[in-house]
Amino acid sequence: MKRLLFVAALVMGLALMGCQKEPEKAPEKAAEKPAAEEKVLVNGIDGGGFPPYAFVDKSGKTVGFDVEAIEWIGQKMGFKVKHQPVEWSAIIPALEAKKIDMICSGMSATAERAQRVNFSDPYYTVTQVLVVKGDNKATLEQMLSTGKKIGVQRGTVTAKYLEELSKKPGMKFKLVQYDSTDLSMQDLPIGRIDGSGMDSTIAKEVLKKDEKMKIAGTFDAAPENYGYAVRKDDAELLKKINEGLKLLMADPYWAELKKKYDVD
Repeated sequence: MKRLLFVAALVMGLALMGCQKEPEKAPEKAAEKPAAEEKVLVNGIDGGGFPPYAFVDKSGKTVGFDVEAIEWIGQKMGFKVKHQPVEWSAIIPALEAKKIDMICSGMSATAERAQRVNFSDPYYTVTQVLVVKGDNKATLEQMLSTGKKIGVQRGTVTAKYLEELSKKPGMKFKLVQYDSTDLSMQDLPIGRIDGSGMDSTIAKEVLKKDEKMKIAGTFDAAPENYGYAVRKDDAELLKKINEGLKLLMADPYWAELKKKYDVD
């Protein structure tokens, strides 16, 4: 009898277990979408260094007026900036080949360059000058008409101007081209060249470093405006840069930058 009761109880228990629902599984969480990464744009700067606008300091950090300006603009307009040194004479081809996204490095917005790139609104104006040793008594006209050697950085507005000037009647000077203005300024004190042509803004930095140098005169060339360059088909980036530049020039930080880098 006990055996029959035990079997009946076992059967009823199994029946009850079969009626119970399996525990529900916790719903799987939907895969979380990764946060959108901030866009990184590559800014091409003069590989030879162009203080105070864009250069690599002794610690290896890229600094300068334009470097900090475009980084500020990027923060406001939603992109990060990476700086890439490029040989100046090849910097526009690098932009066209999409190796860089913009040029924010003290570039003169000339009509010739504007045929290949689009420039932002201007933010600075420069002239072209000739730097010589302080004890040089010759005038600018004498330097250009007496067979002197004049150094210049290739690919610059000053280089193009001097190339054209050298073909004019009465001009008797030999043009010596360098990869950077710094290299020409290494040769000037030791007499390999007699003068070095450059933007007035570069000359200002040169005279700060070496009081034995001076400006012999300003070339008879129209003043040039600096602007930031982008590819012809990059209208969206140009719009962002112009909007950001407008905000920056209205912000107290603009005056701080000009004071920090001694930009008039």
